Order: sequence, then structure tokens, then C-alpha cells
Amino acid sequence: MPASPEFSGNVARFTGFADLYDCYRAEPPTTLAVTVAQFSGVLRPDLVVDLGSGTGLSTRYWAERAERVVGIEPTPDMRLRAEAATTAANVSYREGFSHATGLPAQCARVVCCQQALHWMEPLATFTEVKRLLQPGGVFAVCDYNWPPITTAPEATAAFEMCILRGRRLERELGLESRLRFWDKSGHLSRMQASGLFLNVTEVALHHHDPGNAARLVGLLFSQGYIQTLLKHGCSESDLGIDVLRATAERTLGETQRPFNWTARAWIGVV
Repeated sequence: MPASPEFSGNVARFTGFADLYDCYRAEPPTTLAVTVAQFSGVLRPDLVVDLGSGTGLSTRYWAERAERVVGIEPTPDMRLRAEAATTAANVSYREGFSHATGLPAQCARVVCCQQALHWMEPLATFTEVKRLLQPGGVFAVCDYNWPPITTAPEATAAFEMCILRGRRLERELGLESRLRFWDKSGHLSRMQASGLFLNVTEVALHHHDPGNAARLVGLLFSQGYIQTLLKHGCSESDLGIDVLRATAERTLGETQRPFNWTARAWIGVV
């Protein structure tokens, strides 16, 4: 697989915290597979290709829903964690980028991308997706709103404050200049404008899983910009993590409580 040096900053951003990512992130919504089946007309695809598969959370999701699943991931740290965490014989991973997977043409009925499309060059990715998909195949993009809805509004507010502080510090330190990313709000319009899909539909999906104070704090530590700032010497106090931890421990504690995720999905049919 040829290197893509223009994405080296993106790869570096997701290096060094694969265990945290795999432990605390949410898997795709249960209803995503149902929605994809409605558009593709296939209940159990022969092959699902997962672009930007990370630690394999989104790849393992398809293990019991497809005959075979291949995760494409450029970051060695993430890919090694995915391989270690995966036991299903029908799931495999390979080094690659969304615009250069190295897979055969028309090999897949479904190509998916979970919480990762904003790190991918849009038109080159859509072109590769079109090449990979069989006629009538589906490209399913899914992204959660952050943070999840919890039973503790104070903890949610503290989490959102960490986001604001982190994004501000990232801009002030010039760390964004090393990255290639595209705003999530443009996913729908970019897919439509590409002319590569017969139609593109946006749907809302929901996912529910348990969490506690440690899970909420862990979710923040699973964010690439937080890890980058910590690597560059920012303290937990600088980022408001100390306040988040104290607030979450007081309002959520150790008891597992419902965490409710709202996702947007963009479904393109070829």
C-alpha cells in the first residue's frame, strides 16, 4: 500500500491511545444494519468493507451480520489493537486509506464508515467507494453527536466545557494546521454533489448503552484532540478534566446508568 504523507498528521493524531478508544467508544447503532438492509435489499451481505476501522469496534459490529468483513485502517496502533480484540474468523484488517483500499472492484455490497469520514478526502473516498460497491450497493456513513445524553446534566455541561477549552487550545497552539479534515455538516451535500450516488438519504438513529463516571471521563480521553493536547504539555486542569471528573463522580458515580447516543447517518446507493 503506497504511503499517503499528506495524511501523516491524521495518523499521528490517533496514535498512542488505542486501548482507551476501544474501551470507551460506542459501537454503531443497532438500527444501522437494519437501515442498511432496507436500502441494499440484502439482509446478510457477502462482504462489508469498513473504512477507517480504528480499533475494530465498527468492524466487529458486522461480524454476525455479514459473511465477511474487512476493516481498512492506516494507523498501525489502532489496527494492532483491532486485530488483538477480534476473535471472529470472518473479520480481518488491512492497512490502507479510504481512497486507496487495495481491494478488488465491485467486491462489496456494503461499505461503511463510522465516525471517520471527516478525516477522509471526500471525492477520492467517494470514487473508491463507487469502485468497491456492486450495483445497488450501499455506502453507509454514521456519526454520533457528542457527548451522549446521560442522567447528569451537570456532568454533560462539564464535558462540553472540556470540548470548548480543548478546541480553543488546539487553535491557539496551531495544532489544526497539521491535519486534513472536512466539517461533518457537509457530508450530505458533498455526497450529493459528487454525482457518484443514485440517491443520498440522511436518517437519524439512536443507540443506548450503559455508562458511569469513569466511562464519561474515558470518552473524553478517547478524543484525538484531547490526547494531542496532553502530548503537547497541556494539563488536565487546562482542559477542565479535573472539573469533569469531580462532577461526574458526584453525579454519576460508579453505578451503570443509561447513556443515550443520537447519530446521523448518510446512506448513498450506487
